[in-house]
Amino acid sequence: MAAKILNYYAGGNTAKGFYSLYESSLKDLDKLFILKGGPGTGKSTLMKRIGQSFYEKGFDIEYLHCSSDNSSIDGVKIPALKAGIVDGTAPHVIEPKAPGAVEEYVNLGEAWYTASLTAQKGVILELTHKVSESFQQAYALFAEALKIHDEWEEIYIDNMDFQKANEFTSQLIQELFANKIGTGESVVRHRFLGAATPKGAVDFVQNLTEDTPNRYFIKGRPGSGKSTLLKKLVSHAEANGFDVEVYHCGFDPNSLDMVIVRELGFSIFDSTAPHEYFPSRQGDEIIDMYEHLITPGTDEKYQKELTEISNRYKEKMREAISFLAQAKAYHDELEEIYRPALNFEKLDQIAEEIQTKLTALIK
Repeated sequence: MAAKILNYYAGGNTAKGFYSLYESSLKDLDKLFILKGGPGTGKSTLMKRIGQSFYEKGFDIEYLHCSSDNSSIDGVKIPALKAGIVDGTAPHVIEPKAPGAVEEYVNLGEAWYTASLTAQKGVILELTHKVSESFQQAYALFAEALKIHDEWEEIYIDNMDFQKANEFTSQLIQELFANKIGTGESVVRHRFLGAATPKGAVDFVQNLTEDTPNRYFIKGRPGSGKSTLLKKLVSHAEANGFDVEVYHCGFDPNSLDMVIVRELGFSIFDSTAPHEYFPSRQGDEIIDMYEHLITPGTDEKYQKELTEISNRYKEKMREAISFLAQAKAYHDELEEIYRPALNFEKLDQIAEEIQTKLTALIK
């Protein structure tokens, strides 16, 4: 069987600021290399290189993508070896559970010619400040957008049949789980299926769900109970001993966008913008929350208010994304300063040392 690559985010630029799910994403590892080093020190390149090497050896690979740079990754996992590598620089600071035994720090700063960097200290500090400032402006705008989104949700919440919602959820749980019990203690993994990035909203729904025979596409409006439904499915899966992948919303991490129980062969996800998909194969099914649970005619009755709210929300999101792009531009300038100061032979040596240690884990 061919090796597989799974793509997702473990951190995101959200309405709550930078939100980390790294602890959950990495908790099952017995060996973790934590890379330290500034911009342009080759962290992402090193991780991609090693990930590709093990993929070519036939190992399944998981890539933890970077929400602040569409071309970079923040981590790579090799599940069969219970091992991985992660960027341990801010904002994704990793709390070690057994330093030395599990976590091993790797200082890529050893590959710098520091004299040339010292000469540009002022520029580096200024650009670093601008990057941080741009992110803070983006987060503030995401928070404003979330308040507008709450207004949007309120209209549909006020027009929901909650008794019917509870009955509908119970029926769906019965359909998905059919009174089955898992084989052991539940393992719950928290991740993001997508993220707000400098290039807008990006998701990996298709990659994450391609191996699930049954996919359920939840359609609906803000406040029509999609996240609540998913949270109840997670609770049921966990209570009955199933491993479950929980994918949080990249905009509001308190909400859920997708749940996967691979043991039972199903994925169920919020299939509305910005991650809107439609059935394309056997085993795909639409679940329309608006049709089942919301008072008929709600869209038409509140059309004027909904249009105004939608336009305000989209404008705030566009503005926030522009600040993420600005932060990326400043970060690129920093990389241009650091890259010429990098000793590539030393970097290759560090990569080879990590590769050798990981290869030694193969049974």
